[in-house]
This record gives sequence, C-alpha cells and structure tokens, in this order.
Amino acid sequence: MKKIVVVGGNFAGSTAALELKRKMKDKVQVTVIDRNEDFLYIPSLIWVPTHRRELSDISTPRRQVFERKGVDFVCTTALRVDPDEQLVYTEKGNYPYDELIIATGPKVNFDIAPGIREHAMYIGTPTGAMKTREKMDEFIKNPGPIVIGATQNAGCMGAAYEFLFNVEKWLRDQHIRKKVDLYWITPEDYLGHFGIDGMPGGEKMLRLFMKMFNIHFKTQAAVKEVTAEGILLSTGEFIASKFIMLMPPFTGVDFIRNSPKLNPQANGFLDVQGTYQHHEYKNVWGAGLTVDVPAPFSCRKVPYAVPKTGYPSDETGKIVAENIIRLMEGKTKLKSKKWGQIAGLCVMDAGKKEVLIVSNHLFKPRSFAIMLPNVFYDFNKVLLEKYFMWKLRHGYSFLP
Repeated sequence: MKKIVVVGGNFAGSTAALELKRKMKDKVQVTVIDRNEDFLYIPSLIWVPTHRRELSDISTPRRQVFERKGVDFVCTTALRVDPDEQLVYTEKGNYPYDELIIATGPKVNFDIAPGIREHAMYIGTPTGAMKTREKMDEFIKNPGPIVIGATQNAGCMGAAYEFLFNVEKWLRDQHIRKKVDLYWITPEDYLGHFGIDGMPGGEKMLRLFMKMFNIHFKTQAAVKEVTAEGILLSTGEFIASKFIMLMPPFTGVDFIRNSPKLNPQANGFLDVQGTYQHHEYKNVWGAGLTVDVPAPFSCRKVPYAVPKTGYPSDETGKIVAENIIRLMEGKTKLKSKKWGQIAGLCVMDAGKKEVLIVSNHLFKPRSFAIMLPNVFYDFNKVLLEKYFMWKLRHGYSFLP
C-alpha cells in the first residue's frame, strides 16, 4: 500500500486526497495534515464583516468527511519535510510517505509597509474578518473616510474589490453613506487588471462602477505607511481615514521555508513543473496557493502579483491526484497544465450585485474571455457558495 501524505486540507489538498482515495481505494493510505479542524470557504469571508454570513455558515468539519471517505486526518502543524528521508515532521510526530502533496496555502506579509499590522484591517482569515466586523460596528457610531485596497506586491485584488462594493452597499444600508468619503487604492496599472492582464471591457466597467457609487480611486498606488490617522502613499500623498482594509501580498508558509532541500523561491513558494511535480524530487508535488506562479506581464510603476483563487486551486489538486495515479499504473505521460492555462471562472460580488468573469485561460493568450454584470442580485455568487459547501460536506471531489 502506497503512503500518500497531504500537507494542507483546504481546496487543493482535500480535493487531491479525496480523489486519490476514491480512485485507488485500498491501494493507497492517504493522510491529510492540517492545523485546522474545519474546512473554510474563504471566498465568503467578504460577507462576514457586514453580518451577511457567520463563520459557521461557511465552514464544515473536515474530520467526519475524511473518515467517511477512508482518508486519515491529523489536526496538527506541519513543521518541515526532509525529502531525502521522505519524512514530514509535525508537532504530533513524524509521518513517512511515498508521495507527498504540499497544499499549504499562503502566509500573509503584513510587514510590506509599516503600520499595516497595527492599523489596517484584513478580511482573508476568520480572525481578521471578525476583527473587521467589530471595527465596522464601532465605525457606525462615528463615521468618516474609508480606504480599501491592496498593497504593492499583492495578488488578491479581486477580494478587495468585492469588499469595497459590499462596504459601499453596507454604508447605504446604515444610512451613513453621505457621511463617508470612500477611497480605493490599488497597485494595478489600471482598474480591472486583476493580476491577469485584464479582461475585455473590464476597465470601462469598473470605471463606471466607481462613478456610479461615488468612489475615489487611485491606480499604481504603493503604501508607504499606515497610521491611526490614515494612509501615506509612496508619492507622499496622505489620505486621512477612520477605517482601512488592505490586502497585503502572499508569501510561502514556514513549512516550505523550513525545508531548504525543496529549494523554495525567494517568495517562499514552491517551484514546480507544469505537472505540479517538484523539479528534483519526483515524489513531491505542489498544489493550490503553495505553487509559485510568475507574472506573465510587466508592471509599469508598482509591482503586483497574479491571483491565486479557489477554482484553479481545486483544479491543481485534481491534476496532482491524476498524475500520481498515472505513475502508480506504470504510465509515463503525465497531465500538464500550468496555472495560467487553467480556465478563468469567478463570480465577483458587488454588494448584492455581481460580475461573472469567464475565460478559457486565466492568462493571455485567450480565445474566449467575457465579463457579464448582473445588477439585480448576486444569486450566482450565493449559488456557487452553496454548491461548494454541499460538495465539501459530502466529499464529492470529482465534481467541478
């Protein structure tokens, strides 16, 4: 029986683990290691600060799903791996493997500029989303200017855009919109670049949104410092603010950085082939946000990165599982699909409105790409959440 260890149990990790067990059954022993007991549907964290969702609405226990499907689950922190010994070290002991899948996700670099950690909110984690909720509840009592955006080197602009429009809607619902100057700052060269070199009509659409919702915006913006009074840009411009939410850049997690034999990139991510196989250690695989994805474009003034989202992560988990199965069956040809070649599929929420973003490839060149606004209701965004939660609770990893 082949021992397969998966470090990280969210989108990519859980998909890879469940697919391997589903297809190979008793030929594999699959162990998932993750420090959290629950799976979290991260895209819906944008709704937690405005009370549209509770954390319990977008999380589900991992253990019972894995156990029902025959996958072992260990809730602990993975510390490092020695690929020569084929051994994963954790806080609860060491785990040998024949095949290792690293799907650890990212770490957030709050130190990209002074004061971000102390004075800016962050919505990308459950703790951050709840702290943002508390801050917004207090903000109602004494409203003032708001700054929302992403810092230099960031890649997750989409979630920040979503939060921006949800906050604008929330301000109107609280009947305080006229008391608030709302600012959007982004390192993008233009609105709607998204770290994917844009979509047809994207810039024009977002400019229209900014005008329609009376949002001030600054592109090619870099954060120099955040204080209790506001935000200082690298140009020397200071924007006074009573509430700031920023998306900093992602870096690789400590597990990878503490495993020097893996030769992680300077940003801490794992350099893999198009098959998601490590260049040197052929029984080590990367999946999801842990994979290094170089930008296929040049930034004009301020650096920013590519987005790493749930759909491509899920797809990389399936590719890794498929390739391990092919090797187990004695096949030599592996499936290869680089991150940018995966289809683009996203529903961007816009405060109970939405924009459907679909393309045959995430990165250019593309033969098909479209952005479709829906100004009536964000039912596709809600439906996607319900679908993924249903899929996860039942362990239906084979579904799209």
